[in-house]
Amino acid sequence: MKIRDLLKPEGIKLGAAAKNKMDAIDQLVELQNKSGNIKDVAAYKKAILAREEESTTAMGEGIAIPHAKTDAVKQAGLAAMTIPAGVDYDAPDDEPSTLLFMIAAPNSKENVHLEVLSRLATLLMDEDFTKDLRNATTADEFLSIIDRAENARIAEEGEKAVAAQAQTEAGNYPDILAITACPTGIAHTYMAAEALEKKAAEMGLKLKAETQGSAGAKNILTADEIAHAKGIIIAADKTIDRARFGGKMVYETSVSNGINKPEELINKIMNGEAPVQEGTVVKSAPEENGSVLRSFYKNLMNGVSHMLPFVVGGGILIALSFLFDQAGLGTSSYGSSTPIAHFFNATGNAAFGFMLPILAGFIAMSIADRPGLAVGFVGGSLASAGYSWAWLTTTDPNFTLVGGGFLGALFAGFIGGYLTKWLEKLCDKLPDSLEGIKPVLLYPLFGILGIGLIMFSVNPIFAAINTGMSSFLEGLGTSNLILLGAVVGGMMSIDMGGPFNKASYVFGTAMLAEGTVAGQTIMASVMVGGMVPPIAVALSTTLFKNRWTTSDRQAGIVNYIMGLSFISEGAIPFAAADPGRVLPSCIIGSAVAGALSAAFGCTSPAPHGGAWVIAIIGNPLMFLVALAAGSVIGALILSMLKKPLSPAESGLEK
Repeated sequence: MKIRDLLKPEGIKLGAAAKNKMDAIDQLVELQNKSGNIKDVAAYKKAILAREEESTTAMGEGIAIPHAKTDAVKQAGLAAMTIPAGVDYDAPDDEPSTLLFMIAAPNSKENVHLEVLSRLATLLMDEDFTKDLRNATTADEFLSIIDRAENARIAEEGEKAVAAQAQTEAGNYPDILAITACPTGIAHTYMAAEALEKKAAEMGLKLKAETQGSAGAKNILTADEIAHAKGIIIAADKTIDRARFGGKMVYETSVSNGINKPEELINKIMNGEAPVQEGTVVKSAPEENGSVLRSFYKNLMNGVSHMLPFVVGGGILIALSFLFDQAGLGTSSYGSSTPIAHFFNATGNAAFGFMLPILAGFIAMSIADRPGLAVGFVGGSLASAGYSWAWLTTTDPNFTLVGGGFLGALFAGFIGGYLTKWLEKLCDKLPDSLEGIKPVLLYPLFGILGIGLIMFSVNPIFAAINTGMSSFLEGLGTSNLILLGAVVGGMMSIDMGGPFNKASYVFGTAMLAEGTVAGQTIMASVMVGGMVPPIAVALSTTLFKNRWTTSDRQAGIVNYIMGLSFISEGAIPFAAADPGRVLPSCIIGSAVAGALSAAFGCTSPAPHGGAWVIAIIGNPLMFLVALAAGSVIGALILSMLKKPLSPAESGLEK
């Protein structure tokens, strides 16, 4: 489809006059009606005016592109008008508009016309093209000018795509990236992208713009491009997810500024005047050569990046609860025996309670877009709680729910996302009249129902793993405390909050409850093993900076606090991003620490607290030696396994 297919001679009015903006809109609406594009003129005009209320559709430079996507449109179409004397259309440059195009877009699943409209929008950024249109004297001449420019543009787009692919394969990445988007995603989105790319080329820079239009995201920014870019410009009038830009300069502004002030925006990045986006940068791993692995990594990191604030904020508050509760040392209520400690502990645990649902929810959202969020969130919550069919029917008052932890939430996120995708395909067969109720009724209702059925069925598997681990530990006995210390310490790092971790911790607290020295020895091994993962990661980010990005190193600092507070979950974002290297390193380090703690005869009468309960630890100096040895060994193994990053990737450029 080409522009000529949407613009008919009867939809063109040359040399017109308009009293004001409303008069110009009325004339353009009438041209659309004459072209047979509108089935409800009043409703279409109402939609046009609603769009104008959001922000003027005048571009400046004498151009205005009023547009609407509505059920009042029968078929996609264009209307065009030249007004030699101009009309005040509230343009950003306060100049009158002399060339106007009105777009009519239907609410339908077929979006072929959107590519054509985006091409028109970019053509209008060419001054010679618009000058020729203004000087046209007949509709046929007007259409002929458009045909020539469009054919040239199509050829140019093909050449640019080939050149861009070749540059990417050669490792020649863009200097700056951009995202452009307007509320309707029809015209302004593409004009802003064109203006930014054109101005960057004039400045001797390479800029790639991702357009988030009505037909979906196009020219999508890759993880490698983000990692190598100096910064990102977001020129948008709607919310853009910025999680993937962690550690990068990001300058956000309106889409109209993208069109009218491209040089100013580019200089914001090049001069280092843009703020740095918080969070962990989402980078691609070198070994991810297959599309399945790349997709898995992208979806996983979307969950991890959203989960991170809950881990950090909640973990630090829990650590403070131990610091402020010295009165509770050695008791089961340690961390909540005083009002101030209880406050910090309750608030921190509330944040931790959201951690697994957030992880699952945003993994599902990455897979299935917004409809997947609720499904994944509920799935993560069910995994955390451990609900099962047996729980529904049991009459045993001692029945205990066993949650699936980190692994269960990962399962729920991916299953929830693909379940939603399946529902979307299934619903594609429904009539167009039901399009509006799919995201608000059908997807959430059947998606949540489906994930509930799945999680109630699979949660017993995670419970069985947990129970099996506990039975295994109980079977080892206490005759060889050093071996047992190594096992329980290593298990604390296998899944950091999941069945293995919980089995080890529950075993340690059960042994502690027996009131024996052996029980306190095991508890000390459990605690030191759980402290190692965050500290090992933190040490690696501190001592081996070239293995990590800037945002990784910033997040690593917090892990010192997490580790000292016996909060293993601080290492989860790093383990999730690179499990093949992080998990083995931490497991070995934790096992060493657990074995040494037992060998040194360290004991802990407290079930939690980490370094904050050092005053009541038996043989405290050697406990710290065991912690240091395990953490250093874990950090060294991790740093040897990870490959050094380039100066650009690590942010260590001089």
